[in-house]
Amino acid sequence: MSLNLSIPIERYVNALADTLMMVGVSGGIALAAGIPLAVLLIVTAPGGFLASPRTHRALGSVINGFRATPFIVLLVALIPFTRLVTGTTIGVWAAIVPLAISATPFFARIVEVSLREVNPGLIEAAQAMGCRKWDIVRHVYLPEALPGIVGGFTITLVALISSSAMAGAVGAGGLGDLAIRYGYERYETRVMFEVIVILVALVSVLQFGGEWLARRADHRRSIS
Repeated sequence: MSLNLSIPIERYVNALADTLMMVGVSGGIALAAGIPLAVLLIVTAPGGFLASPRTHRALGSVINGFRATPFIVLLVALIPFTRLVTGTTIGVWAAIVPLAISATPFFARIVEVSLREVNPGLIEAAQAMGCRKWDIVRHVYLPEALPGIVGGFTITLVALISSSAMAGAVGAGGLGDLAIRYGYERYETRVMFEVIVILVALVSVLQFGGEWLARRADHRRSIS
């Protein structure tokens, strides 16, 4: 693929770097916050070892509320909060706030599904051996659900790439901003095509890497 010579290649490189920054930081926040949220959903659910229906319903309602809100609407609604956190409403760091808030409940639900699929017999065996509640989470739930968590995180990163491109339409920077400003607004179809190719390549690399890591985690779990 030969990049459009009317646009310096540095712009493509900088746009890709901005996209990777947005996806990497917001993905890291979603990973750090999503797993604890999923664990809370599991342990407070009916039958969980910290069963609390009210807490479970309240937490589930909040998560569902954020998941049901389209990203572009969430982006606009969070402008005051974004300004409070970052001091600005444009640029890469301003986009990271809504990206992270959007991705965290999405990832939490995926992790919750993976945790629910853990064999109940393993949980019962750990309880019979006298394991403490949070040791069961650390040594049974999370290791057994790891392949699903890795696969879910890969899906989350791919969704973040899509959302980061959308955020570029409102001045967040990155590949989406490049496609809008230099492709759409200047009627440079080639620029838009090249950005799409870069995005597809980025998604393909992430998907391949995520599937490889998930297979390794599943293999290690099988032989342990």
